[in-house]
Amino acid sequence: MIPQRDVWVGIVLGSANDWPKVRGAAEVLDQFCVPYEVCVMSAHRTPEDVAEYARRAVDRGLKVLLAAAGGAAHLAGVLAAHTILPVIGIPVPTELAGGLDSLLSMVQMPGDVPVAVVGTNSGGPRNAGLLAVQILALSRPDLQDKLRRFKQELVEKVRAAHAALQTQLGQAKTS
Repeated sequence: MIPQRDVWVGIVLGSANDWPKVRGAAEVLDQFCVPYEVCVMSAHRTPEDVAEYARRAVDRGLKVLLAAAGGAAHLAGVLAAHTILPVIGIPVPTELAGGLDSLLSMVQMPGDVPVAVVGTNSGGPRNAGLLAVQILALSRPDLQDKLRRFKQELVEKVRAAHAALQTQLGQAKTS
């Protein structure tokens, strides 16, 4: 984690136990050199802390909030209720329903309190990090350039995988 000065993204966890499941978001932010902080707060156990964090986020220079929670998963909604910043929910998989409960808690927000939500699979946290980078890139040409290079690398990886498979299939046919 980058020190708390000049932080652009706040990653808020409903439980410290969620970190291993959502650290992919931080890995993406590291990849794009986006400064972030990680905090543990509960929408149900420390609601005043969550509200205060959300209220102060803009003044502290934060630009995007990521909220990772499982089960009832109200953390993203509580943050969104107290800030003007975009909030991206990361539903944490649970034993009860594999994360479907978390996903539905986040995605079924009432009108006028938007929360963007990523998937419950392992790609969800990565996508949350990438979505945060894309939001930040709206006003940062350096991030726009990094995203263009990232997208081009994805194209190259897929084309290389296609070529490798074609070679493998060609070898299998001649064997």
